[in-house]
Amino acid sequence: MTACGLDFGTSNTTLGFTGAVGPRLALLEGEADTLPSAIFFPRSDEPLVGRAAMAAYVSGQQGRLMRALKSVLGTSLVDETTSVGRQRLSFRAVIAAFLGAVKARGEAAAGGALDRVVLGRPVHFVDGDAAGDMRAQDVLGTIAREIGFTDISFQFEPIAASLDYERQVAGEELALIADIGGGTSDFSIVRVSRGHADRADRASDILANEGVRVGGTDFDRQLSLSMVMPLLGHGSPLKRKGLSMPVGIYQDLATWSSINRLYDGRTARSIRELERDAERPHLVSRLARAVEDERGHSLALDVEAAKIRVAEAGTTVLDLAVLEAGLSVGIAHEDLVRHTGLLADRIAGRIGSCLATAGLKAADIDALFLTGGSTRLSHVRAAICTCVPQARVIEGDTFGSVGTGLAIEASRRYGADRPAST
Repeated sequence: MTACGLDFGTSNTTLGFTGAVGPRLALLEGEADTLPSAIFFPRSDEPLVGRAAMAAYVSGQQGRLMRALKSVLGTSLVDETTSVGRQRLSFRAVIAAFLGAVKARGEAAAGGALDRVVLGRPVHFVDGDAAGDMRAQDVLGTIAREIGFTDISFQFEPIAASLDYERQVAGEELALIADIGGGTSDFSIVRVSRGHADRADRASDILANEGVRVGGTDFDRQLSLSMVMPLLGHGSPLKRKGLSMPVGIYQDLATWSSINRLYDGRTARSIRELERDAERPHLVSRLARAVEDERGHSLALDVEAAKIRVAEAGTTVLDLAVLEAGLSVGIAHEDLVRHTGLLADRIAGRIGSCLATAGLKAADIDALFLTGGSTRLSHVRAAICTCVPQARVIEGDTFGSVGTGLAIEASRRYGADRPAST
């Protein structure tokens, strides 16, 4: 039996264990050690996960795609059901199906059963609600037990990332760990030292933890609402004076975990009624087409890809031909900053609280360790770095640092069992 660390992320998932040569991440899809947190239920076949799930959906295969599954933890949505083919499944069951596939692939990589796990968790699943936070952890733990794990424990994701960083330090440092993921942004201030790495109890080295439920999918949603949804009638007037198109439909269409709510038939009929009442019916017609053809996830994928291109190249053109031939929108870095700058500020705002909890000043921080996909957004990085301007900036494995650290923690907590393949 082997212990593992499992980083179930909003956007990507990794699984790691410690072998003879140290911690490593399992290959979960081909040669990739990251698996997009997506599952696709075909109409009459077994579900697909990861890149295969998104490819099946984008190719036009009939079925239901679900992504950003982690974001339902800590919300009432986790207890609801959704239509999957001819049946209805609870969101708990959907998460279990995805994580069950991850576990099976991890076991294939390990060459044996995985029965003990350290699960990564954000500092806060839910902002300002300790009871809701614990409920979210309990749900995730229950799901882990349902898919076959017998020994289950948790570690904060930024603490796990600090264990990965600690392997490369020479002396003792005070490190601010910034894990800016798809659904949450988490910070920890940790005393890291190779001399402390083998200690069973590191509580005295963890000086503060802070987090906020803001991550990459929030940037996607805000960019979509600001740049794409107006082309579908968002903010446009109805013929009745003083009324405009309902905001909720657009918010659901721009939010990964809510898109499926629109595919109930009733929403499509309601949009067609709104089209008749709209001052700009051609815009609302695009909205109707997106819902009737169930292309919401395609739009969300396209917006996410456009965000990444803007972060890398400074500008892009988002092709919306899936809705109407020739339709597109140009997006520049200035647009991204203008529409998501407040989100970057909210993320960076938690650093002050983290320092205060630790009883430290910004100048006391030796190193700033960055991990998580949203650290690639330059205005997010700048907002974080400004808070600790004297700290040395360290680039972690964008998607793998947390999973690697969880593998280290699993070995520490459960023993140094070795996978058969190492």
